[in-house]
Amino acid sequence: MDWLDVVIVAIKAVVVFGFLLVSVMMTIWVERRIVAFMQQRIGPNRVGPFGMLQSLADGVKLFFKEDLRPSSANEPVFSLAPLFSMIPAFMAFAIVPMGKGFHIGDRTITFQLADLNIGVLFFLAMGSLMVYGVVLAGWASGSAYPLLGAVRSTAQMISYEMGLGLAAVAVTVWAGTLSTSGIVDAQAGTYLGFIPRWFIFPQFPAFLLFLLAGLAETNRPPFDLPEAETELVAGYHTEYSGIKFAMFFLAEYLHVITTSALVVTLFLGGWRGPILPFLEPVWPLVWFMGKMGALIFFFIWARATIPRIRYDRLMEIGWKIFIPAGLAWVMITATLIVLPQEFERATLLAWIGPIFGLAAVVLLGKVTRENLAALRAAKEGGAFGRR
Repeated sequence: MDWLDVVIVAIKAVVVFGFLLVSVMMTIWVERRIVAFMQQRIGPNRVGPFGMLQSLADGVKLFFKEDLRPSSANEPVFSLAPLFSMIPAFMAFAIVPMGKGFHIGDRTITFQLADLNIGVLFFLAMGSLMVYGVVLAGWASGSAYPLLGAVRSTAQMISYEMGLGLAAVAVTVWAGTLSTSGIVDAQAGTYLGFIPRWFIFPQFPAFLLFLLAGLAETNRPPFDLPEAETELVAGYHTEYSGIKFAMFFLAEYLHVITTSALVVTLFLGGWRGPILPFLEPVWPLVWFMGKMGALIFFFIWARATIPRIRYDRLMEIGWKIFIPAGLAWVMITATLIVLPQEFERATLLAWIGPIFGLAAVVLLGKVTRENLAALRAAKEGGAFGRR
């Protein structure tokens, strides 16, 4: 690597940083508009065209707002905790390939900040580091509600990170690589000549697991128990204000964008899509942004329509459903990789697919029966009767 490579990496880092900041502002504006539309409200429409600059105005306001701090807070940790949440969220996006790249002279410029051969592990590691910011913020605030929110968030992120990791393991086993660009390359081509060879088709259980666990990992509704305003005021960032609160806000939306981008990379073919005969270098970027936007809409739709679930149900789903299902799917994926040496892969899918589907139906029936029994018990003499 010579000095020109260092300059190119520095320029790409600045571009990715600016892209993420603009993406966060646009995501916040889109979320407010969509949620307002679903709730028959107007939403932001005052600052800029269609209210698009409202997020920027809010950011400027928070930047100049007074920085309040509880007298019982641990000052150094209280100040550093927002950075521990925000920096890993920025770094996790570094391994996401956003386009095909282009050539300048004898150099290839890729739309990816760093093509690590352990890219998936790097993303999981950065996601794990984010919990430190939450825990330190809750502990250093010196009050009860932030501490309770931090404890909740720690348990939640550890529980759902295992499901997230198991889904990623299944994909890496199927692709045979931990590199995100290698996984995108493994999804090139088509099935039957017209169906994209995306991993969402052979790895659909892993896709569902990764998407739902990612939703929980980002502390978004209906999994926003660490910030449950009806129980904990605002959770771990109750005592924060001004620019420090803005950092937590920024970290949450960065995590949403990064998780959406990684779902696109692992399951939806990344930047791959039809390339039209004009502006050819632009189309991969357009496909990637379109797929990522659809997944961000899913996060917004979930927030607007699904009520917050109870905390014990949250932990039950993580430990009793996601982790066993993830372990089972990793074993099935490994079987499908190894056994074709003895049997045809189509034959194995014909046997294993119905078995997994039957197990899912049995599990769903069991959960439904338990919910109906709990509801019946509550009606007969439980919470409703006592009221």
